[in-house]
Amino acid sequence: MRRLNIGIAGLIRGAAALSAIACVNVIAVPARANDSTAHLAAGGLVLSRNDAIEMRSEDLFVSMDEVRVRYQFYNRTDKDVTTLVAFPLPDITAPSDENNFSVPAPDADTNFLDFRTTVDGRPVSMQVEQRAFALGVDRTDLLKRLGLPIAPHTAALPKLIVGLPAAAQQELRELGMVKYDEYGTGGAMERVGTPLWSAHTTYYWKQTFPTHREIVIAHSYKPSVGGSAQTSVGAEYASDQMQQEYRDLYCVDPPFLRAVGAMHRRYPSEGGGNIISEYRFGYILKTGANWSGTIRRFHLTVDKGRSTNLVSFCMDGIRKASPTRFEVTKTDFWPTRDLNVLILTPPRGR
Repeated sequence: MRRLNIGIAGLIRGAAALSAIACVNVIAVPARANDSTAHLAAGGLVLSRNDAIEMRSEDLFVSMDEVRVRYQFYNRTDKDVTTLVAFPLPDITAPSDENNFSVPAPDADTNFLDFRTTVDGRPVSMQVEQRAFALGVDRTDLLKRLGLPIAPHTAALPKLIVGLPAAAQQELRELGMVKYDEYGTGGAMERVGTPLWSAHTTYYWKQTFPTHREIVIAHSYKPSVGGSAQTSVGAEYASDQMQQEYRDLYCVDPPFLRAVGAMHRRYPSEGGGNIISEYRFGYILKTGANWSGTIRRFHLTVDKGRSTNLVSFCMDGIRKASPTRFEVTKTDFWPTRDLNVLILTPPRGR
């Protein structure tokens, strides 16, 4: 039986200047290799804690291309309730050889997951707050004073850092915010600056829940999807610890391993190597359960993309709804653990 699996524990902190709780998840990869990328797991909406609002239903759709969530909230009191609603994005750092992860919209400083939301079908005008942290200390004001972007993955940032006055560069280095390196191949040496801080980004707005009325809040975004050119699932070289991590994170079981073996036999490489690719993404189910009571009806759809792909995730009561979609429906659901999805794909065009 599949079970809902906790995966890697999320890092929970209060979003600065907000009365919502932000939850992010930086995902470790069972098989870290040079051809692997990690992913950043996001979750759902977060409400300021109150006992007036109940969630009547949550309809969650996840795939490698899109995450869609539709909530039905109901104010069960005799008064209108206005509260803060927030969507915390995963914390983000500058990509590096040691910290290589997927960013769906890398050119966007704040909305790098292309997050969108509606209330009763109408787009919501949201505010955004982005803060920078280095060694656990908020350094946002310093970056603003120096005229630097807060988002550390900004493409222009390395050149901006090395263009700062010497005193400013020294200050950033001493605060653990920047690493400087010099590179050269026989000619003039080039100085390169790498930002070491992380950015915490939260979109938020004030929402009024009318008395004894149901409203629908829906949002969507592009997930951060990690991957490897070759999967380690069932591989002879994979250690027992590595295979155990696949079981713990994605509930990889003997039937799934047999399917992986069949995929290898169906799509052999000319040299007999492993040509099955692996993709991973997550969703933080336990984000901010600040409404009153349980989720009356929870419905999950996981779409694996192509019928020839293989998918594994941890959840009870999985039902195959189509050649690519798998569904789970629960009543009086209280999310306590997070969702991690593993998809294996054969070579394109085969």
